[in-house]
Amino acid sequence: MNQLFMKKFFVSAGLAAMGAAALDSAMADEGVGDATGPKYWSVGATLRGFYDDNYAITTTQKGSGGIEFSPNVSVHVPLQQTDFGLRYTYGLYYYQDRQDAGVNPYDQSHQLDLWLDHAFNERWKTEVTDSFRVGQEPELLNPNPTVAVATPYRVDGDNISNHGQITVDTKWTRLLSTTISYGNSYVDFSNSGAYIDSSGMLVAPEGGIGGASLAGLLNSIQQSVSLDLNWHLRPDTTAFVGYQFSWADYTAGEPIAIDPVTGFIYHSSDRNSDSQYGYLGLEEDFTSNLSLIARVGATYTDVYGDPILPYKSWSPYADISLSYTYIPGSYVQFGFTHDISSTDQVAPNSAGQITQYSEDSVIYVDVNHRITRKLVATIIGRVQLTSYQGGAANSASTTDYGLGLNLTYQLNTHLSFDAGYNYDNVVSDISGYGYSRNRVYLGMTANY
Repeated sequence: MNQLFMKKFFVSAGLAAMGAAALDSAMADEGVGDATGPKYWSVGATLRGFYDDNYAITTTQKGSGGIEFSPNVSVHVPLQQTDFGLRYTYGLYYYQDRQDAGVNPYDQSHQLDLWLDHAFNERWKTEVTDSFRVGQEPELLNPNPTVAVATPYRVDGDNISNHGQITVDTKWTRLLSTTISYGNSYVDFSNSGAYIDSSGMLVAPEGGIGGASLAGLLNSIQQSVSLDLNWHLRPDTTAFVGYQFSWADYTAGEPIAIDPVTGFIYHSSDRNSDSQYGYLGLEEDFTSNLSLIARVGATYTDVYGDPILPYKSWSPYADISLSYTYIPGSYVQFGFTHDISSTDQVAPNSAGQITQYSEDSVIYVDVNHRITRKLVATIIGRVQLTSYQGGAANSASTTDYGLGLNLTYQLNTHLSFDAGYNYDNVVSDISGYGYSRNRVYLGMTANY
């Protein structure tokens, strides 16, 4: 993998998400999880051919044709007060160009998603979700297109991400309810092993950035707890005020940067931080087919781990989504988010301060249009603006543009065909960080 890392985000969940969407559709058609349906399980597989004109995301922009094979199995068990689901997907990807170059032409991935909804009674209910993923591509390791990502490029190895959340909703009165949530995100990259050599230089393994390994920069456990107080003003209107406390622990224990003036060595844990969020929100159903969910507030972040210059700052926070169903089976969703996130930038500035995190604004649109009963078109567009906080990259920014197009034809309840195109382009103030990428694919999905 090119050491310059001229890469930033890919949009659309591309190959991975479109396959998941096809599986969800097949589960619905098949009656999986419906008490009147024939079964509570589903098995299937997706087979696709593709061409990627920059599969390694490098300045040389090498292209390759290839094949994707993704079998899956799902279980969905709805009970009177409990709904449980589990889905596992295995991915095998073959790249012809890597075969021709005499290197391993295969990538493998694993996805395990589960959810559990349980109503204790009419007033208390809980939701549990977890998503465990192993792979190389950013849309697999960071599957949520509404949030910023810290690893927006392909990474060799069995890289792990796990995102879990537990939510408890309680109705205290007809007008007042509370929502308490706990979230946990775990990231582990196999690119590890940076060290200080005999000459005092920071040395990274192949694929590292600026002398540091990706594990040293990004391996972390990030947790959060939140409380929302909800006022149900009308059946279709809920206002709320909320507070969230989050903390990030970087776990690799490796050197990540050296102050060129003092020679001080920064380690992974020097980026540990706490963040406090305060926000106001509104959930509004304007009509039966037009709805809004909005959270707007501020974040106070304390990077207490930095032993040289502890970094404290305020930043805006927003999470806004507007959804409109214009005909049955067809909808458009617009959204905007602004939050802080981890970053692979770390180089110290002249004062010895390293880059601790980034502020990211994301604008996205998702259109799902049912052309006929069996033919569906999907468009996903996204723009992410990243500004880096502290360090040598403090005045730099990166803008990521992405577009995903997909056309799916559902032949029957067991078989569908799809074709798609993904475009990614990055413009950055950081030298060697920009890239462009085009991907096309054609395939079929079978389910039973």
